[in-house]
Amino acid sequence: MNDLIKKQLQDAQATMDKAITHCEYELTKIRAGKASAGMLEGINVDYYGAATALAQVSSITTPDARTILVQPWEKSLLVPIERAIMEANIGINPQNDGIVIRLVVPPLTEERRRDLVKKVKEEAERGRITVRNIRKDANEKIKKLKGESVSDDEIKTGEAEVQKITDQYIIKVDKHAELKEKDIMTV
Repeated sequence: MNDLIKKQLQDAQATMDKAITHCEYELTKIRAGKASAGMLEGINVDYYGAATALAQVSSITTPDARTILVQPWEKSLLVPIERAIMEANIGINPQNDGIVIRLVVPPLTEERRRDLVKKVKEEAERGRITVRNIRKDANEKIKKLKGESVSDDEIKTGEAEVQKITDQYIIKVDKHAELKEKDIMTV
């Protein structure tokens, strides 16, 4: 196989790896009824006028399966952290006791589980669409190589390889989604 086509295949594979990693990250944000520090990722706190990640201004622990404890490094941050968690709209009300903020994760109802499974399916579909778009871009780049001493047969072979890689990555997305669905539906 031509070196130019091999490079396009490697680029496509690297980009698809990033897409899978992003899809996994998005799936971990969907809570499955168990408390995890990951549920608070992406929440920023107003720290002396600068938006700062919650994990950088506090200690986040999960003492049990239903509780998240947020202990700020400075007591003056209790109220801004509480406000940031409420504004993040993660479906959990923070309880401030003057020292730490407790977040009690409520058990999931059957209806809520079904809603979360729908979210998982939507996120998996986004992942598949991203992988397919990467396939399309890789195929276009391979077709553009026609003038650079690459034969039609090599282009066809390259496109077939791109399709094989795409199929593998779509299977990976489906597996991640399936595991997350099982996790959510397990009572």
